[in-house]
Amino acid sequence: MPGPGPHLMYAMGTGLALTTLSNGRFSPHHTLFYTINAFFGPDIGSFSEWLDSILGFGFGSKLADLVHHPFHYVLFPGLPLCLLYSWVSRVLLQRRLLDSFSGVPLTRKQCWFLVSAGSFSHFFLDHLFEENGHSKMYTWILSTGWWKGRAPVNPDAVVVVGLLCIVLIGGFIYINRVKPHKSINKQSYQSVTLISIVAILYCLWCASQIHWVNPRRPAVGEEADLGVLVFLAIYFFLPHLLCILSMHPRDLQAEQLPL
Repeated sequence: MPGPGPHLMYAMGTGLALTTLSNGRFSPHHTLFYTINAFFGPDIGSFSEWLDSILGFGFGSKLADLVHHPFHYVLFPGLPLCLLYSWVSRVLLQRRLLDSFSGVPLTRKQCWFLVSAGSFSHFFLDHLFEENGHSKMYTWILSTGWWKGRAPVNPDAVVVVGLLCIVLIGGFIYINRVKPHKSINKQSYQSVTLISIVAILYCLWCASQIHWVNPRRPAVGEEADLGVLVFLAIYFFLPHLLCILSMHPRDLQAEQLPL
């Protein structure tokens, strides 16, 4: 599986990009805790397993199995860790060890968003590059494709997929058309809503051809679109959304912290 380098660089690079794009609302504090959880977070269990092999406590493997999971890590160690990170953020500001453009520490809620984002980003790399390409998630993604020879071209698949793609492109152009009074935030929200609706309908079409039609038919040629869309939604778009939700509000006024 990926080691410290890829996890740290992927998360820190993403954090720095968000800092630049948000004009500091995603602060260095956000990037630090997101990066820590994207690497060491779910691998706490692996570290405890290694430590247990030396000290012989006997619970290392069980802890590793419990923690090294995208949702288990968020629910179990993630909840108490968000309290710790919020306290550490305040200490870093008070002692002037790490800058924050807003001048305020992270709240517990913001830290929980970052813990969750870090966990999902960690498994974004793990699922793709561990177990010699035979992880359960990667195997499931491939299973949603068609590997029984050359996939037949079904006319109804061409119509449905083509219509959904036309709606996506046409709807995006319509939402972002030139008009005298426009709100960028409103247009972005409408565009995200459009993408979400089309993605859900696309997934429903794929699932219907894979699981509901007997015998099974190729949903989109031989492509594994259902697995790819579900994987990207959970392990790529969701962590970035959580990072955005953790940002400081635009109208946040800097507070004076006791030094």
